[in-house]
Amino acid sequence: MGRKRHRIMKILLTTCTYQDTPGEHHALLEATGWEVVCERGPLTEDRMLELAGGFDAFLCGDDLISEAVIEKSLPKLKVISKYGIGVDKIATEYAKEKGIPVLFTPGVNHTTVAEHTFALILALARHLPEAVSRTRAGEWFRPTGFELWKKKLGIVGLGRIGIEVARRARGFEMDLYGFGNYWPEDEAAHFEIVRQDEIGSLAAQVDILSLHTKLTAKSHHMINSRVLSGMKDGAFLINCGRGELVDQAAVIAALDSGKLAGYAADVLDVEPPPADHPLLKHPKAIITPHIGSRTYESVPRQAVKATRNLINFLTGEGDYEQVN
Repeated sequence: MGRKRHRIMKILLTTCTYQDTPGEHHALLEATGWEVVCERGPLTEDRMLELAGGFDAFLCGDDLISEAVIEKSLPKLKVISKYGIGVDKIATEYAKEKGIPVLFTPGVNHTTVAEHTFALILALARHLPEAVSRTRAGEWFRPTGFELWKKKLGIVGLGRIGIEVARRARGFEMDLYGFGNYWPEDEAAHFEIVRQDEIGSLAAQVDILSLHTKLTAKSHHMINSRVLSGMKDGAFLINCGRGELVDQAAVIAALDSGKLAGYAADVLDVEPPPADHPLLKHPKAIITPHIGSRTYESVPRQAVKATRNLINFLTGEGDYEQVN
Protein backbone atom coordinates (compact mmCIF):
# COMPACT_ATOMS: atom_id res chain seq x y z
CA MET A 1 0.00 0.00 0.00
CA GLY A 2 1.31 3.49 -0.85
CA ARG A 3 2.47 6.03 1.65
CA LYS A 4 -0.37 8.55 1.33
CA ARG A 5 -3.03 6.97 -0.83
CA HIS A 6 -5.97 7.60 1.51
CA ARG A 7 -5.36 11.24 2.37
CA ILE A 8 -6.14 14.16 0.07
CA MET A 9 -2.94 16.01 -0.60
CA LYS A 10 -2.73 19.76 -0.99
CA ILE A 11 -0.43 20.76 -3.85
CA LEU A 12 0.95 24.19 -4.75
CA LEU A 13 1.29 24.44 -8.55
CA THR A 14 3.26 27.50 -9.66
CA THR A 15 4.64 26.88 -13.14
CA CYS A 16 2.76 28.94 -15.73
CA THR A 17 3.98 26.80 -18.62
CA TYR A 18 2.42 23.71 -17.03
CA GLN A 19 -0.84 25.55 -16.45
CA ASP A 20 -1.06 27.24 -19.86
CA THR A 21 -0.20 24.37 -22.20
CA PRO A 22 -2.69 21.61 -23.03
CA GLY A 23 -1.67 18.01 -22.52
CA GLU A 24 -2.26 14.83 -20.60
CA HIS A 25 -0.59 16.23 -17.49
CA HIS A 26 -3.78 18.08 -16.58
CA ALA A 27 -5.88 14.92 -16.55
CA LEU A 28 -3.11 13.03 -14.74
CA LEU A 29 -3.02 15.54 -11.89
CA GLU A 30 -6.81 15.91 -11.74
CA ALA A 31 -7.25 12.14 -11.49
CA THR A 32 -5.41 12.11 -8.15
CA GLY A 33 -8.30 13.90 -6.48
CA TRP A 34 -5.84 16.12 -4.65
CA GLU A 35 -6.46 19.77 -3.88
CA VAL A 36 -4.39 21.87 -6.28
CA VAL A 37 -3.80 25.57 -5.59
CA CYS A 38 -2.49 27.49 -8.61
CA GLU A 39 -0.21 30.51 -8.49
CA ARG A 40 1.48 32.33 -11.38
CA GLY A 41 5.21 31.91 -10.91
CA PRO A 42 8.05 32.35 -10.72
CA LEU A 43 7.31 33.40 -7.17
CA THR A 44 9.57 35.52 -5.01
CA GLU A 45 10.82 34.35 -1.65
CA ASP A 46 8.40 36.73 0.06
CA ARG A 47 5.41 35.24 -1.77
CA MET A 48 6.60 31.69 -1.09
CA LEU A 49 6.90 32.55 2.60
CA GLU A 50 3.32 33.83 2.56
CA LEU A 51 2.13 30.52 1.10
CA ALA A 52 4.43 28.14 2.97
CA GLY A 53 3.09 25.86 5.66
CA GLY A 54 -0.15 24.68 4.15
CA PHE A 55 1.02 22.31 1.43
CA ASP A 56 2.10 18.69 1.22
CA ALA A 57 4.03 19.32 -1.99
CA PHE A 58 5.27 21.98 -4.37
CA LEU A 59 4.96 21.38 -8.11
CA CYS A 60 7.15 24.31 -9.04
CA GLY A 61 9.00 26.18 -11.73
CA ASP A 62 11.72 28.73 -10.97
CA ASP A 63 10.26 29.94 -7.69
CA LEU A 64 12.70 30.92 -4.95
CA ILE A 65 12.48 28.10 -2.42
CA SER A 66 15.03 29.12 0.17
CA GLU A 67 15.99 27.57 3.49
CA ALA A 68 13.50 29.91 5.15
CA VAL A 69 10.71 28.78 2.83
CA ILE A 70 11.47 25.12 3.49
CA GLU A 71 11.65 25.68 7.24
CA LYS A 72 8.27 27.42 7.29
CA SER A 73 6.78 24.65 5.11
CA LEU A 74 7.55 21.98 7.69
CA PRO A 75 6.31 19.67 9.00
CA LYS A 76 3.60 19.35 6.34
CA LEU A 77 5.80 19.58 3.24
CA LYS A 78 6.78 16.13 1.99
CA VAL A 79 8.33 16.73 -1.44
CA ILE A 80 9.30 19.35 -4.03
CA SER A 81 8.71 18.34 -7.66
CA LYS A 82 10.46 20.66 -10.11
CA TYR A 83 9.08 21.16 -13.61
CA GLY A 84 12.41 21.25 -15.48
CA ILE A 85 16.02 20.53 -14.67
CA GLY A 86 17.40 23.73 -13.15
CA VAL A 87 17.23 23.62 -9.36
CA ASP A 88 19.50 26.56 -8.51
CA LYS A 89 16.54 28.47 -7.03
CA ILE A 90 15.90 25.63 -4.55
CA ALA A 91 17.93 25.08 -1.38
CA THR A 92 18.45 21.43 -2.27
CA GLU A 93 21.03 20.59 0.39
CA TYR A 94 18.91 22.11 3.13
CA ALA A 95 15.91 20.21 1.80
CA LYS A 96 17.96 17.04 2.06
CA GLU A 97 18.88 17.83 5.67
CA LYS A 98 15.19 18.18 6.43
CA GLY A 99 14.28 14.97 4.63
CA ILE A 100 12.55 16.70 1.70
CA PRO A 101 13.34 15.10 -1.68
CA VAL A 102 13.72 17.46 -4.65
CA LEU A 103 12.53 15.77 -7.85
CA PHE A 104 13.27 16.97 -11.39
CA THR A 105 12.77 16.07 -15.06
CA PRO A 106 16.00 15.39 -16.96
CA GLY A 107 15.97 14.15 -20.54
CA VAL A 108 12.76 15.73 -21.80
CA ASN A 109 13.59 19.20 -23.15
CA HIS A 110 17.02 18.93 -24.76
CA THR A 111 15.85 18.91 -28.38
CA THR A 112 13.58 21.91 -27.85
CA VAL A 113 16.24 24.01 -26.13
CA ALA A 114 18.81 23.11 -28.78
CA GLU A 115 16.43 24.27 -31.50
CA HIS A 116 15.82 27.54 -29.68
CA THR A 117 19.57 28.02 -29.35
CA PHE A 118 19.92 27.93 -33.11
CA ALA A 119 16.94 30.24 -33.52
CA LEU A 120 18.84 32.78 -31.42
CA ILE A 121 22.11 32.23 -33.27
CA LEU A 122 20.45 32.70 -36.67
CA ALA A 123 18.51 35.72 -35.42
CA LEU A 124 21.78 37.40 -34.45
CA ALA A 125 23.68 36.34 -37.55
CA ARG A 126 20.97 37.62 -39.91
CA HIS A 127 19.78 40.66 -37.90
CA LEU A 128 16.27 39.23 -37.95
CA PRO A 129 14.54 41.30 -35.23
CA GLU A 130 15.64 44.62 -36.70
CA ALA A 131 14.99 43.52 -40.29
CA VAL A 132 11.46 42.36 -39.45
CA SER A 133 10.53 45.37 -37.32
CA ARG A 134 11.79 47.90 -39.85
CA THR A 135 10.10 46.13 -42.74
CA ARG A 136 6.84 46.19 -40.80
CA ALA A 137 7.38 49.91 -40.32
CA GLY A 138 7.48 50.37 -44.10
CA GLU A 139 11.24 50.50 -44.56
CA TRP A 140 13.17 48.30 -46.98
CA PHE A 141 16.08 47.70 -44.63
CA ARG A 142 18.50 45.06 -45.95
CA PRO A 143 21.25 44.28 -43.42
CA THR A 144 24.23 42.10 -44.32
CA GLY A 145 24.58 39.05 -42.11
CA PHE A 146 26.88 36.09 -41.55
CA GLU A 147 26.80 32.46 -42.61
CA LEU A 148 27.12 29.81 -39.94
CA TRP A 149 28.86 27.45 -42.35
CA LYS A 150 32.36 26.56 -41.14
CA LYS A 151 32.18 28.98 -38.21
CA LYS A 152 33.70 27.98 -34.87
CA LEU A 153 31.17 27.22 -32.13
CA GLY A 154 32.09 26.86 -28.46
CA ILE A 155 29.75 24.89 -26.22
CA VAL A 156 29.93 25.28 -22.45
CA GLY A 157 28.32 22.21 -20.90
CA LEU A 158 28.19 18.91 -22.78
CA GLY A 159 25.10 17.44 -21.16
CA ARG A 160 22.03 16.46 -23.16
CA ILE A 161 21.34 19.99 -24.40
CA GLY A 162 24.94 20.72 -25.29
CA ILE A 163 25.18 17.51 -27.30
CA GLU A 164 21.96 18.32 -29.16
CA VAL A 165 23.41 21.73 -30.02
CA ALA A 166 26.51 19.97 -31.35
CA ARG A 167 24.36 17.62 -33.41
CA ARG A 168 22.65 20.55 -35.13
CA ALA A 169 25.88 22.48 -35.53
CA ARG A 170 27.38 19.63 -37.55
CA GLY A 171 24.61 20.21 -40.07
CA PHE A 172 26.15 23.64 -40.66
CA GLU A 173 29.62 22.00 -40.83
CA MET A 174 30.73 24.13 -37.90
CA ASP A 175 33.99 23.45 -36.08
CA LEU A 176 33.12 22.51 -32.50
CA TYR A 177 34.92 23.19 -29.23
CA GLY A 178 33.73 22.27 -25.76
CA PHE A 179 34.32 22.88 -22.08
CA GLY A 180 32.79 21.40 -18.96
CA ASN A 181 33.26 19.10 -15.98
CA TYR A 182 31.26 16.38 -17.70
CA TRP A 183 32.74 15.06 -20.93
CA PRO A 184 30.82 12.40 -22.90
CA GLU A 185 33.68 10.70 -24.72
CA ASP A 186 31.63 8.84 -27.35
CA GLU A 187 29.42 11.78 -28.36
CA ALA A 188 32.32 14.23 -28.30
CA ALA A 189 34.33 11.98 -30.61
CA HIS A 190 31.33 11.41 -32.90
CA PHE A 191 30.70 15.14 -33.35
CA GLU A 192 34.44 15.97 -33.40
CA ILE A 193 34.30 18.32 -30.43
CA VAL A 194 37.72 19.60 -29.41
CA ARG A 195 38.04 19.68 -25.63
CA GLN A 196 39.26 22.79 -23.83
CA ASP A 197 40.36 22.73 -20.20
CA GLU A 198 39.61 26.37 -19.41
CA ILE A 199 36.75 28.70 -20.27
CA GLY A 200 39.14 31.43 -21.38
CA SER A 201 40.89 29.25 -23.94
CA LEU A 202 37.54 28.11 -25.31
CA ALA A 203 36.16 31.64 -25.60
CA ALA A 204 39.30 32.91 -27.35
CA GLN A 205 39.00 30.44 -30.24
CA VAL A 206 35.38 30.65 -31.27
CA ASP A 207 33.10 32.90 -33.29
CA ILE A 208 30.04 31.94 -31.23
CA LEU A 209 30.03 30.91 -27.57
CA SER A 210 26.91 29.10 -26.31
CA LEU A 211 26.17 28.44 -22.63
CA HIS A 212 24.42 25.25 -21.52
CA THR A 213 25.83 24.53 -18.09
CA LYS A 214 24.01 24.61 -14.77
CA LEU A 215 24.33 27.48 -12.34
CA THR A 216 26.56 26.78 -9.34
CA ALA A 217 28.78 28.87 -7.10
CA LYS A 218 31.65 28.01 -9.46
CA SER A 219 29.83 28.87 -12.69
CA HIS A 220 28.27 32.10 -11.38
CA HIS A 221 29.56 34.95 -13.61
CA MET A 222 31.85 32.54 -15.44
CA ILE A 223 31.55 34.87 -18.41
CA ASN A 224 33.18 37.96 -17.00
CA SER A 225 35.30 40.86 -18.26
CA ARG A 226 38.44 38.71 -18.33
CA VAL A 227 36.84 36.04 -20.51
CA LEU A 228 35.11 38.57 -22.75
CA SER A 229 38.28 40.56 -23.31
CA GLY A 230 39.94 37.43 -24.69
CA MET A 231 37.22 36.70 -27.23
CA LYS A 232 37.47 37.54 -30.91
CA ASP A 233 36.29 40.99 -31.86
CA GLY A 234 32.73 40.72 -33.16
CA ALA A 235 31.94 37.36 -31.57
CA PHE A 236 28.44 36.29 -30.53
CA LEU A 237 27.44 35.10 -27.05
CA ILE A 238 24.37 32.88 -26.57
CA ASN A 239 22.85 32.04 -23.19
CA CYS A 240 20.16 29.39 -22.85
CA GLY A 241 21.46 28.29 -19.45
CA ARG A 242 20.93 30.76 -16.62
CA GLY A 243 21.13 34.54 -16.56
CA GLU A 244 23.63 34.54 -13.73
CA LEU A 245 26.19 32.62 -15.78
CA VAL A 246 27.21 35.99 -17.21
CA ASP A 247 28.33 39.19 -15.56
CA GLN A 248 25.65 41.41 -17.06
CA ALA A 249 27.62 44.66 -16.69
CA ALA A 250 30.61 43.08 -18.44
CA VAL A 251 28.42 41.82 -21.29
CA ILE A 252 26.87 45.25 -21.81
CA ALA A 253 30.32 46.86 -21.81
CA ALA A 254 31.49 44.31 -24.42
CA LEU A 255 28.45 45.05 -26.58
CA ASP A 256 28.99 48.79 -26.32
CA SER A 257 32.68 48.53 -27.22
CA GLY A 258 32.09 46.21 -30.18
CA LYS A 259 34.00 43.32 -28.61
CA LEU A 260 30.73 41.41 -28.81
CA ALA A 261 28.67 41.85 -31.96
CA GLY A 262 25.63 40.43 -30.24
CA TYR A 263 24.22 38.77 -27.14
CA ALA A 264 21.16 36.51 -27.38
CA ALA A 265 19.63 35.00 -24.27
CA ASP A 266 16.53 33.13 -23.18
CA VAL A 267 17.34 33.78 -19.53
CA LEU A 268 17.95 36.81 -17.33
CA ASP A 269 19.24 37.44 -13.84
CA VAL A 270 15.73 38.56 -12.79
CA GLU A 271 12.64 36.92 -14.28
CA PRO A 272 10.34 38.46 -15.18
CA PRO A 273 12.60 41.49 -15.59
CA PRO A 274 11.77 45.08 -14.67
CA ALA A 275 10.74 47.28 -17.61
CA ASP A 276 14.03 49.17 -17.41
CA HIS A 277 16.26 46.08 -17.50
CA PRO A 278 19.31 47.26 -19.50
CA LEU A 279 19.37 44.31 -21.90
CA LEU A 280 15.75 44.48 -23.03
CA LYS A 281 16.24 47.42 -25.38
CA HIS A 282 19.93 47.13 -26.11
CA PRO A 283 20.34 47.31 -29.91
CA LYS A 284 22.78 44.40 -29.97
CA ALA A 285 20.83 42.10 -27.66
CA ILE A 286 18.01 39.65 -28.35
CA ILE A 287 16.14 38.55 -25.23
CA THR A 288 13.39 35.94 -25.30
CA PRO A 289 11.16 35.33 -22.23
CA HIS A 290 12.50 31.93 -21.11
CA ILE A 291 10.66 30.00 -23.83
CA GLY A 292 13.48 27.68 -24.88
CA SER A 293 11.65 24.61 -23.61
CA ARG A 294 8.13 25.94 -24.19
CA THR A 295 6.77 23.95 -27.14
CA TYR A 296 3.65 21.86 -27.53
CA GLU A 297 5.87 18.79 -27.65
CA SER A 298 8.26 19.53 -24.80
CA VAL A 299 5.86 20.96 -22.22
CA PRO A 300 3.69 17.83 -21.91
CA ARG A 301 6.82 15.66 -21.69
CA GLN A 302 8.18 17.73 -18.81
CA ALA A 303 4.83 18.21 -17.13
CA VAL A 304 3.91 14.53 -17.24
CA LYS A 305 7.30 13.59 -15.83
CA ALA A 306 7.05 16.17 -13.04
CA THR A 307 3.54 14.97 -12.22
CA ARG A 308 4.47 11.29 -12.28
CA ASN A 309 7.47 12.03 -10.08
CA LEU A 310 5.11 13.67 -7.61
CA ILE A 311 2.45 10.96 -7.72
CA ASN A 312 4.94 8.11 -7.52
CA PHE A 313 6.65 9.60 -4.50
CA LEU A 314 3.50 10.47 -2.59
CA THR A 315 1.84 7.11 -3.27
CA GLY A 316 5.00 5.08 -2.83
CA GLU A 317 4.35 3.36 -6.15
CA GLY A 318 6.74 3.76 -9.09
CA ASP A 319 10.04 5.44 -9.82
CA TYR A 320 10.96 9.10 -9.66
CA GLU A 321 13.99 11.26 -10.51
CA GLN A 322 15.61 12.88 -7.47
CA VAL A 323 18.29 15.59 -7.36
CA ASN A 324 19.30 15.38 -3.69
